[in-house]
Amino acid sequence: MNILVIGGGGREHAVVKALKKSKRCEKIWCLPGNGGITADCECFPIKATDLDGIVAFAKEHAPDFAVVTPDDPLCMGLVDRLEAIGVPCFGPRANAAILEGSKVFSKDLMQKYGIPTATSRTFSSPEEALSYLKTTTYPAVIKADGLALGKGVCIAHDFSEAQTAVREMMVEKVFGASGTRILVEEFLEGPEISVLAFTDGNTIVPMVSSMDHKRAWDGDEGPNTGGMGTVAPNPYYTKEVAERCMREIFLPTVAAMHAEGRPFLGCLYFGLMLTREGPKVIEYNCRFGDPETQVVLPLLESDLLEIMLAVRAGKLHTVDVKFSEKAACCIVLASRGYPKKYDMGYEISLPALEAGEEIYIAGAKREGEKLLTAGGRVLGAVAVAEDLASAVRKAYALAGKINFENAYMRSDIGARALKPRT
Repeated sequence: MNILVIGGGGREHAVVKALKKSKRCEKIWCLPGNGGITADCECFPIKATDLDGIVAFAKEHAPDFAVVTPDDPLCMGLVDRLEAIGVPCFGPRANAAILEGSKVFSKDLMQKYGIPTATSRTFSSPEEALSYLKTTTYPAVIKADGLALGKGVCIAHDFSEAQTAVREMMVEKVFGASGTRILVEEFLEGPEISVLAFTDGNTIVPMVSSMDHKRAWDGDEGPNTGGMGTVAPNPYYTKEVAERCMREIFLPTVAAMHAEGRPFLGCLYFGLMLTREGPKVIEYNCRFGDPETQVVLPLLESDLLEIMLAVRAGKLHTVDVKFSEKAACCIVLASRGYPKKYDMGYEISLPALEAGEEIYIAGAKREGEKLLTAGGRVLGAVAVAEDLASAVRKAYALAGKINFENAYMRSDIGARALKPRT
């Protein structure tokens, strides 16, 4: 089969490498891809949000199957448009992708169907939001309604911080139209858990759990980022927690979307908080997480393409989805200054890989034989080992062999997961 993959980050590199393992995979095109992905498939400089360009490419090259991974094209309806010209896709249609595209929609859905989540209020006026924030308890969580590259969330510890967040989101429009409406949520406490799941709208099969590290600096300090590293599995996601999540969150979410006439087919991401009252939903994503994908897919033992085809056909229940019992760790190497101002264009030196190691390129371009930095998150150094502590050590050892000027990485990825649980 000839496969079209949409996207150009580390997540897409992981997806491409996993798809290449399938016996049915003959050729992969990636739009736009990046300088690292070009080593694994043919890339074309068509942006993931250029729906007309992607449709034109599909008409010319006639892929047998398409995998749409980023949130923007999913919410813009790329799956709808590709399937309209006869290209079957892995990924939700726009009416289901709204689960990530609008936090107000997802919050209303959870409240309607009794899915555990934080209490919240929705505001479309900055004045009304600020009036409420003068009287609420702190910390308070303020979220932009729409897509914001994983950065549209502020944990305000006092009114001054809340005021700044409201001004940036609703007045200065730092996230564009995504900040037209905001949610103010209660602050939940507890370990965070990420669970990606395959679903065909009826059956849902969770993948290995993971733990993301969103903050830019050590000790979970600094601004929110798209993710500075991940580990899998998440030790807080015990068998008992998993069973409760399936019963109270996963199955009810799939059923709720079906009841709303928005069946969800693709990868559904559950961002969870394990509170004293039990697991609660922090957020949904309508696609593979980044960088969660980089630790989950290396542990997948089944054929990813076969799973995706079964999802599209509504036959996920016929596929045996297996994951390794091992552990994985991803260390993100970023351009110093990310997620704010940073310099690019530095040459990247990569080491030879050993068994159980992968390097997924996220923000890089190729100039001749040279690979140069071209983004905030440049790459992910990934290692698989028998246990989590070994995976973390191995990933940091690999990351230490990668060189480019202005490189930065957190030094404590996995530290929370390795602490004794109380």
